[in-house]
Amino acid sequence: MSGSGTPSTPLPGDDPTGLQSFAVLLRRMNGEFNRIAHEFAQAHGLHLTDIQALIAILDADPDGVGEPMTPTNLRRQLNLTSGAVTACLDRLEKAGHIRRVRAADDRRVVHLHFAEAARGLAREYFRPLARSTDTARARFTPEELAVIARFLTEMNQELVLLRRDRG
Repeated sequence: MSGSGTPSTPLPGDDPTGLQSFAVLLRRMNGEFNRIAHEFAQAHGLHLTDIQALIAILDADPDGVGEPMTPTNLRRQLNLTSGAVTACLDRLEKAGHIRRVRAADDRRVVHLHFAEAARGLAREYFRPLARSTDTARARFTPEELAVIARFLTEMNQELVLLRRDRG
């Protein structure tokens, strides 16, 4: 049994660190993250694309002190049309999740900022996920966590390269 009360499913194949096992584990984790994101979207009257946009905006400038996301960069990152990005941003702004701010040095440039109220809302909703993550992390040594972090960093870099190669 895992900590969530559901039975653990054995990994496919003979090698728990083999490619097939990793693919299954990553797919399962991605599926769970997607379900949580979808539940958040439904609970707040948003589309799943809106959640992807919020994540991209937050990740672009997590501390609110760096270079914020722009609509053009968001369009490229999410592979959406200009119209779809505009509709998404309109929904997010109307719901109070983001702010559009014109750049001081070039008024044609619009920066997208995660609204403070939305940070609190997301923090509250995703607090159980943070606790679950911390519970899982506590089962590993600092050395193991360093390897896991290195793997996840490398995996994310490879996914970005794969997406760029396909685009």
